[in-house]
Amino acid sequence: MKLERHAKIREIIETGNIETQEDLANALRTEKIEVTQATVSRDIKEMMLVKIPTSNGRYRYAMPSTPSSNVPPERITRVFRESVTDILASLCMVVLRTHPGTAASVAYAVDFMHWPEVLGSIAGDDTVFIAAADKEAVNALIKHIEAYL
Repeated sequence: MKLERHAKIREIIETGNIETQEDLANALRTEKIEVTQATVSRDIKEMMLVKIPTSNGRYRYAMPSTPSSNVPPERITRVFRESVTDILASLCMVVLRTHPGTAASVAYAVDFMHWPEVLGSIAGDDTVFIAAADKEAVNALIKHIEAYL
């Protein structure tokens, strides 16, 4: 439930002008997701949402920017397609086998995507370990990755 809610929050703030926690709670309720103010507050903190200025001098919620937020999507796709050779899963872990020397680039791409299912990743030379939020998140994560292959 939490993963779906976080994904919906991301969608809402990327497509709308959400200025307050109350605005966000109402937008979630419109999407048939019942939340309390406390839940919305925790979600904002967990997702590390930030407030950015709008053209009218007000502020709205947004995903935190990263120094490399300008990486084109086709580059991410190319990294996955040219590097990943196998996908394995176990409980709350997804393991990606890659060509030698490319695991760090793949782990960076995974982290860059900010998928709510991902808790974090660790890269070796030809292997990436991805910690998923829970067992249910593993299948969703695999689908995300397969969409880029």
